[in-house]
Amino acid sequence: MVRRLIADSCADFTPEKKAWTDIRLVPLTLTVDKEDVVDDETFCQKKFLEKMRRSLECPRSACPSPERYMREFEGADEIFVVTLSKHLSGSYQSAMLAKQMYQEEHPEVKIEVVDSWSASVGESIIVLKLRALFDKFNFEEITKRITAFRNSAQTKFVLEDLDVFIKNGRLTQVQAILCNALNIKPLLAGKEGQIVKLDQARGVERTLKKLVDAVVADVKEATTRTLAIAHCNHPARAEAVKQMIMSRVPFKECMIVNTGGVSTMYANEGGIIVAY
Repeated sequence: MVRRLIADSCADFTPEKKAWTDIRLVPLTLTVDKEDVVDDETFCQKKFLEKMRRSLECPRSACPSPERYMREFEGADEIFVVTLSKHLSGSYQSAMLAKQMYQEEHPEVKIEVVDSWSASVGESIIVLKLRALFDKFNFEEITKRITAFRNSAQTKFVLEDLDVFIKNGRLTQVQAILCNALNIKPLLAGKEGQIVKLDQARGVERTLKKLVDAVVADVKEATTRTLAIAHCNHPARAEAVKQMIMSRVPFKECMIVNTGGVSTMYANEGGIIVAY
């Protein structure tokens, strides 16, 4: 019996974990100024950030096709697919269509598509939890447990550069002017896959302190959980956030990663994402 774990490329991992052969990543495609960039091992964050800075248009992502997902299904008996939030991308819908099409030809194959309700490391921790469950339980029990884990997981983030939010209309022009003039940075979170504002402060460092306080306030069973931190080209800031959180909360472990293509597009330079 062959069991397979698949995720779209919004899940961010360390280079060591990316080298694992038992997690298959299906790339999204990013578009800036009509130029396509594939979010795979060829992605160059530095060049992409430069393209974003020069562009007057909002960068966009295109999800993998159902056929691209189905290529990864071949040869497996039980399949788990994890995608970024369906409110941020069509990746979940594409994976669901792939499941339907594949099971028409292979009805004996079990496939579970998990909407992570998140992105970046919020998706990554679900993938890692699935991997830990693979050798312990049957398909139905894994499905039950990963759904419960997804429902209890938290993602919070702070963006230094709000340019993408302005370009895609998540901030009005008035809000954008006020935020830039007063150096206001919002503390944002994922709630069942949608982005919500939790708080705000003047300056990134003050907002990051509010992020740390929010983690301390709502984390449950920390000793059994991994703290995952993604940064967009700012490792020192990620390390500082790690120290602030780990000094107050006894997480089992901490993973720090640089953002991949999709997460770089959303977080922009200096952005910090935490998930647990």
